[in-house]
Amino acid sequence: MKTGLIVLGAALVIMGSVFTLQGLGYVSGSPMTGDTLWAIVGPILAVVGIVLVVVAARTGRSGQQGPK
Repeated sequence: MKTGLIVLGAALVIMGSVFTLQGLGYVSGSPMTGDTLWAIVGPILAVVGIVLVVVAARTGRSGQQGPK
């Protein structure tokens, strides 16, 4: 589960970064290019992904915090 959350978080960071760059017009070839909505949604996705990675990395080996 821990690995899955880290992979999901990393995917969200990558997607958020791409969405941001497309929304700002730096990456072309998509209907999202130059659309302000994606320049706002992208960083939100990236931050959610970073939080997911940090939370997953801080959990114990078994995916649970604290002693049993």
